[in-house]
Amino acid sequence: MKYERSIIPIIEAHYQNFTASEKIIADFFMNNKEVSDFSAQKVAGHLYTSEASLSRFSRKCGFKGYREFIYRYQEGFKEERKDASEDTRNILDTYQELLTKAYSLIDEAQIIRIANIISRANQRVFVYGKGSSGIAAEEFKNRLMRFGVDIECIVDTHIMKMNTAVIRSRDLLIGISVSGQAEEVLQALESGKRKGAVTVLISAAKRSEWAQWCDEVVLIASKENLDLGKLISPQFPVLVICDVLYANVMKHNRNDREALHRETLIELGRIK
Repeated sequence: MKYERSIIPIIEAHYQNFTASEKIIADFFMNNKEVSDFSAQKVAGHLYTSEASLSRFSRKCGFKGYREFIYRYQEGFKEERKDASEDTRNILDTYQELLTKAYSLIDEAQIIRIANIISRANQRVFVYGKGSSGIAAEEFKNRLMRFGVDIECIVDTHIMKMNTAVIRSRDLLIGISVSGQAEEVLQALESGKRKGAVTVLISAAKRSEWAQWCDEVVLIASKENLDLGKLISPQFPVLVICDVLYANVMKHNRNDREALHRETLIELGRIK
């Protein structure tokens, strides 16, 4: 299956960092469904803004300028589906949209860095998550535990706070918050960072202030109101990135890890 790289998830990830006028620009590009004249002069006139504002907006999204931004925008543009009103097609299209966004967002170098940390000898890993993020955290923990990773999942907010007392330097803390608004998870990472832990946040949002206490922000795909779980399971984008991390951890000492994985399946009665 071929995936097109879209910059819509990049806009969504930086949305909270935009000014009011930049959010108007972001809304235009995220909601636009038609191919038209996207020249700076035309768009600026349509939005009653300036070409300089379009340039600043583009740079905040990580591009050199508006010309590079609009090139990427047009590259990933797709026609709206005619049958999107059907429930079944709506669900399948949503999954396809999230997978395409995930492909656009994945930073391979970042994934390798985190997988290397998880695979370090005598590495302790703590995964924090609430609600649907907690469900994904539990699944991630169960899979990595079969590889012999010393990993613990914490979904109770009181235990998150208490766990800070046992954090050691170089422990790895992975927080999961799709919205980026789970304060207890963010606070647990911040507290762990002060004790010397390596901190990773998996989220659909990215805020500049997180750089003070977060070593890595792994961006995941999202869609409006995804956290409400009305259409599909909200943990789906988290599980996608966890599977990518899992596959990269698997590359380290593959033979030993596969042998240990087989042993755990035998203990569980899955194979003989």
